[in-house]
Amino acid sequence: MAEEKDKLVQEAISHWAPRFTTNGVAVFDFNTVTNSVSKWSDWADAWAKKGQEIEDLGREAIKDGRFKSAGAHLSQAAVYYHFGKFVYTDFPEKMKENHMKAVKCLNDSLPYLNPIGERVTIKYKGFDMPGILRKPNGVNNPPVVIMLSGLDSTKEELRSTEQLFLDRGLATLAIDGPGQGESEYELPLEAQWEDVGKVVVDFIETRKDLDSSRIGVWGVSLGGFYAPKMVSGEHRIKACAALAGPYDMGEVWAGLPELTRRTFTYRAHKKTQDEGLEVAKTFTLKDAAKKIKCPVLVIFGAKDRLFPASQAESLAKDCNGELLLLPDGNHGAMNVAAQHRFKTADWMQKQLTK
Repeated sequence: MAEEKDKLVQEAISHWAPRFTTNGVAVFDFNTVTNSVSKWSDWADAWAKKGQEIEDLGREAIKDGRFKSAGAHLSQAAVYYHFGKFVYTDFPEKMKENHMKAVKCLNDSLPYLNPIGERVTIKYKGFDMPGILRKPNGVNNPPVVIMLSGLDSTKEELRSTEQLFLDRGLATLAIDGPGQGESEYELPLEAQWEDVGKVVVDFIETRKDLDSSRIGVWGVSLGGFYAPKMVSGEHRIKACAALAGPYDMGEVWAGLPELTRRTFTYRAHKKTQDEGLEVAKTFTLKDAAKKIKCPVLVIFGAKDRLFPASQAESLAKDCNGELLLLPDGNHGAMNVAAQHRFKTADWMQKQLTK
């Protein structure tokens, strides 16, 4: 008889399963790994084991000169390692171990991706925020989409979403901002993403191979808060797509999954959830949304179990944005990806090339 899974394992699977498979984890591998884990303390090792198998394929492909395969394997391995760390804040050493493996695999994959990727850094509060820049093949000085992950996602998770923009002639710049990915160890998460937006756009303006007059931003989950917050104060950005973000984090705090509250508190560099709540209360768009000047597309799943749909409705109303509310969508609408991902990419292409 199979051992019963503990609450946190059940929570991770029930809340985020479609996200894993939409963002690069094979369905069979997802089932194999999650079926093997009963205790939360075993979660990271199970994903690391499977990640190592994929990484080994990538290292072998490099030795054999099969570079296209190497890029595919290593970038996929990065996703597997990432999901071993994404909300694993109860075990910080193991979390960081998996994280660094994810970072290395993605970095090593960049020359072999199509189009290739470039690791860049952007200075913010004395820290070099890392990012991944990719440019569409055959397009000179393309528009660029800044890509923002959420509370527990990072730039290592974004290849499938990047490809949608790249296929439409748009460059992508996926960053680890304050409280995210490689930045999370030095910079606590913060609500003032207008400031982050300024340094990111300043960086884009230094690049002669990008069209800095045509910049968009896309964000998912907490990144769906960061993106509209960014454009509320950084008006050089011409379009904003916000997927599954909160309008007011303090209002929804009590209903969040335990893993989410723990992760928010950890990445805010606080010790207790009461302290985390005080930070969450600063994550509000109540005043900021009215300052947005660019077009905004708000995408949301009506069956989101982290944030109620009323959060998306408030944002769309305050910024006069377009709301794409998907009746069957879960958090991130990952279970109905075909109903919004292509539309979002088409919308962004239209905003940045018209």
